[in-house]
Amino acid sequence: MNLLGIDFEEWYHPKLIQRYLTTQKKNLLITNGIDKILDWLRKNETYATFFIVGEIIESKPEILDKILSDGHEVGFHTMHHNGLESLSYDTFDNELKTFNKLTSGKSVGFRAPTFSLNHSTSWAIDALEANNYSYDSSLIPVRSYMYGVSSNELGPYKIKSLNIGRNHEDGKILEFPLLTSDFFIRRIPIAGGFYLRALPIRLLFDAIKKYEKNEIPATMYIHSWELVPEFMPKIDLPFKEKFITYHNIKKAFPRIDSILKKFKFTSFTRYIAKAN
Repeated sequence: MNLLGIDFEEWYHPKLIQRYLTTQKKNLLITNGIDKILDWLRKNETYATFFIVGEIIESKPEILDKILSDGHEVGFHTMHHNGLESLSYDTFDNELKTFNKLTSGKSVGFRAPTFSLNHSTSWAIDALEANNYSYDSSLIPVRSYMYGVSSNELGPYKIKSLNIGRNHEDGKILEFPLLTSDFFIRRIPIAGGFYLRALPIRLLFDAIKKYEKNEIPATMYIHSWELVPEFMPKIDLPFKEKFITYHNIKKAFPRIDSILKKFKFTSFTRYIAKAN
């Protein structure tokens, strides 16, 4: 069984877009696609974890009810999609407490925006422990252009703030690293986002098969705005940022759909409960 996380965020939340927002009004648009997303999961008989930005629930609490009533899970994705590097321990701790109130304590999992958990922001693990969280899924075990931490841990392991890249027997937080693949002599991130849209689908199939053969859950993600590109406005961005954000955006939905039809996926808490 593999793991599916939906990073549920608005069109103005991605880091590469935030840098260039000027006078645009931050109206909620992506939330209009929640029914499409839930219908899609229902048709594929798949449960997912929605790592949701807290301010979305503040504005539209009905989103939370819809997700939970369909048997899915909600996880924390910070309150405003700020990377951990822009937060302090105290600010993050306060955000965790706020999200806990918004969700009535339903969240036990976290994913850092733009996978911003690294050696300099590992204090976030201490905050998750202090707030009784059970797991994290913020690490891509290979260093890339925007994120990632070099690690040999490909499957779930116990994580501690003092050394986030390898298993620690005293860890209280279970880490679920994102899917990677060996490409020639290099390991590359392949779990979702731009990589899902840009790489050959056969490469993803082979990577998932390899993880399953080694009895490791393939942890994948997709952004809410990739599932409902019809609600995603085109922002004027420099070439590189524009390419990473919008390249093949209309192919994201059919590609992840083909993956769900070929392999079994579930939410993080359902996986943990079954593993125990």
